[in-house]
Amino acid sequence: MKEPKQNEEKRGFFIRFLNVVEKLGNRLPDPFMIFVYLAIAVMIASFIFSLFNASVVHPGTGETLAIQNLLSWAGLQYIVTSMLENFTGFAPLGTVLAIMLGIGLAEKVGLLEIAIRKTILKAPRGLVTYAIAFVGIMGNIASDAAQILIPPLAAMVFYKIGRHPLAGLAVGFASAGAGFTANLLIVGTDALLSGISTEAAAILNDQIVVTPADNWYFNIVSVFVLTVVAALVTEKIIEPKLGKYEGDSVIDVDAEEHPKANKGLRNAGLAALAYLAVLALLIFLPGSSLRNEEGGLIPSPFLTGIVPVILGLFVVLAVAYGKTVGVIKSSKDAVGYMSESIKDMSGFIVLIFAASQFIAYFTWTNIGTWVAVNGAELLTQINFTGIYLIIGYILFTSMLNFLISSGSAKWALEAPVFVPLFMQLGYHPAFTQMAYRIGDSSTNIVTPLNPYFIVVLSFLREYDKKAGMGTLISLMIPYTLSFLVVWIIMFLIFFYTGLQFGPGITPFL
Repeated sequence: MKEPKQNEEKRGFFIRFLNVVEKLGNRLPDPFMIFVYLAIAVMIASFIFSLFNASVVHPGTGETLAIQNLLSWAGLQYIVTSMLENFTGFAPLGTVLAIMLGIGLAEKVGLLEIAIRKTILKAPRGLVTYAIAFVGIMGNIASDAAQILIPPLAAMVFYKIGRHPLAGLAVGFASAGAGFTANLLIVGTDALLSGISTEAAAILNDQIVVTPADNWYFNIVSVFVLTVVAALVTEKIIEPKLGKYEGDSVIDVDAEEHPKANKGLRNAGLAALAYLAVLALLIFLPGSSLRNEEGGLIPSPFLTGIVPVILGLFVVLAVAYGKTVGVIKSSKDAVGYMSESIKDMSGFIVLIFAASQFIAYFTWTNIGTWVAVNGAELLTQINFTGIYLIIGYILFTSMLNFLISSGSAKWALEAPVFVPLFMQLGYHPAFTQMAYRIGDSSTNIVTPLNPYFIVVLSFLREYDKKAGMGTLISLMIPYTLSFLVVWIIMFLIFFYTGLQFGPGITPFL
């Protein structure tokens, strides 16, 4: 009888800890001002660094990078001349707005609601969380777009079945963000990272090639393990913490549906099939420009342009449904609905203006690179050996996410240092790469430098106007810690049992 009580006390302590994180986080200024203050902090830090003539040698290119002072004439020129480009050139801005044109249209015409009613509401409720977690983890087929697509849809699903929408948003973002590196398929991330790993390995041995499949087996197992972990965290920690949803809207799962809803869904499905058939034809026609030079799809212009493809699919679905049920009578109606969806994103657009400046300043000063390289050198000097050094490296990478959020940019910095280092200790470059991916993915969802963190925060505020960065961080911490711990345990199991991380890939050369 004592053990359940002790578990309850431990869980209660953790919930209280998360509540404190949320409370303290939400006492911070509005996120817009936080990024303004961070930008000012970068300016001051760059000035201090410049007083000591700080510089760093990029491990990949060998180029010496000086810490650039934003409080100099050159820095002032950069601030003034780059401001608009930083904002309009901020990659997630176009991605988010483009996808929300399609999703927003589908939502406004009622397609998403009726689709959820016909599928999720009639599915076994015990499987909903697992389904969302699985789809989120697999979502990196669409690259970063999954972190925009899945959280709002998951929140809507939870809302419609009478569960807290923020719990749905949480599991959607956590699975798509923290589970970003796992997949049952070999996707663009595998190709990108393996190319960098091969170049880094060539520093010592130009005969070693890391292929996109070299982490495949580990990633396959990760999909199923993390799906269960994400679902359990949601149901055992997040939902008890959130309690009952008491937002402004009232859930009405028994509301009457449009008399032509079934016909609308059928026509939307037929339109989607026609769209996908045309797309498949364009991809697989001989000489298609949507494939790469070798005729493959990883990487390819098709995957690079996945956002317009997703936008087109949602527009086709929404228009087919809207025309059938009569809510779209002309192109003006469709444009009007899309305009309304963009209006809903106005807060996000304002926030992005400040966030984009901070990230651009941080990159321009080279402070992030300086910290990464010097931190790596410090880690190698710590008296760790064997697998303990690898675990230390995973934790180092997870913390570095708070300075450099781009996975490819961070690996381009780390690989030339750690791949040769661990090769000298007898470890295979693909093994080091997998260690990197664990650390990088786990903390994706708690770093404000992740541009999609800001996007999800705007989605969160649609259900809770008072929510702030503290709310989102407190929701994400249980997923981050759970994913990181479970992944490290999996990593150790593969290591000690000699299981292959990919075809023919074991920890040692």
